[in-house]
Amino acid sequence: MKKIKDRKIVIVNQAVNYLTIGFANSFYERFENVSLITGSIHAQGEELNSGIKVQLINQWYESPVHRKIWSFSVALLKIWTLVLFKYPRHEVFFVSVPPMGYLLNLILPNRFSMVIWDIYPDVLKISGMRDTHFLYRLWSFLNKKSFKKAYRLYTITPFMAQALEKYVQRDKIIVLPIWSIFQNNDKVPSHQNPFVKEHKLENKFVVQYSGNIGLTHNVEILITIAELLRFNDKIVFQIIGRGHRKSYLKKLVEDKKLLNCMFVPFQSDEMFPYSLSSADLGVVVLEELVSKGSVPSKSYNLMSYGIPSLYVSSKDSQLNIYAQEYGHAKCFTKQELQEIAAFIVSLSMDDNLRKQMSECALMAAQDFRRSNANKFVDAYLS
Repeated sequence: MKKIKDRKIVIVNQAVNYLTIGFANSFYERFENVSLITGSIHAQGEELNSGIKVQLINQWYESPVHRKIWSFSVALLKIWTLVLFKYPRHEVFFVSVPPMGYLLNLILPNRFSMVIWDIYPDVLKISGMRDTHFLYRLWSFLNKKSFKKAYRLYTITPFMAQALEKYVQRDKIIVLPIWSIFQNNDKVPSHQNPFVKEHKLENKFVVQYSGNIGLTHNVEILITIAELLRFNDKIVFQIIGRGHRKSYLKKLVEDKKLLNCMFVPFQSDEMFPYSLSSADLGVVVLEELVSKGSVPSKSYNLMSYGIPSLYVSSKDSQLNIYAQEYGHAKCFTKQELQEIAAFIVSLSMDDNLRKQMSECALMAAQDFRRSNANKFVDAYLS
């Protein structure tokens, strides 16, 4: 395929992961000149093409809050300066962070496009911010201006598109799904899995949450379920990850004297396939205030390994739609504690049900392949 020579594009994401690498590599297949502005590159499953020019800025920090805000602010200033003076003739493709970065299209003349998978300021409602707050109203106002001006505006689920409609007309929004880190079912059998051996998980049914433990992740519901099932010695609740609420959860487990819960540190890239493989049931928990259209990337990773899933989310969410459409998962609200516990027990005892849900997960994974990155570029050029 002949590359485009008369257009240049710069991709902006302060914290690049496998998804942004996929976007960048797909653009580089079509554009001769592709640049990337970022503070860090975390490659998993796919390396960034060496032909893409990388411009480093300051790193993004998850915590503490004051450091996160400072890193966002400095990054905004650097991105603005770079696009204005180093990339004045480049089209801009903005992904993810800093979360207000796309608003730069209001003061920069470049052709801007953005991928929205966390809708701000809506996400701030989790922290108690009301839609009457000055910052909320200002950001909402700027969204309307910014999204109207966007060249291409992407989101990843129909529900998220619906949520964006209060800021921009529906026909402006392009809905395309993302994809998993893992493109093949490389799940490691328990008897060959060093993670299973290290944590003594042989002959256990592992209910696993793996990921960030923050405000949007109501992980304490697992502690409540573990308490309901504390006398079932076959089932283990495993929480892998990091976040400022992890210490609170550990204290909760200690106070309740739950022997069926274990906490494991965030795993290295090398160990991640083994830790994921140890799960018999993967858990995705979302705060209902933001869960309607959100689909965490862990959902797709679980599908790719054929691992049945437990979704704790609202009934009018994309996760529930996926559960019903593919049959690889069950979705419950956070109030349905007894029903969640009963499902876990049932799955732990029924090999046929586990096999059926596993096969459904692998079928679902076929819709969330790396080739989806090319669809973003196709839509960009269409």
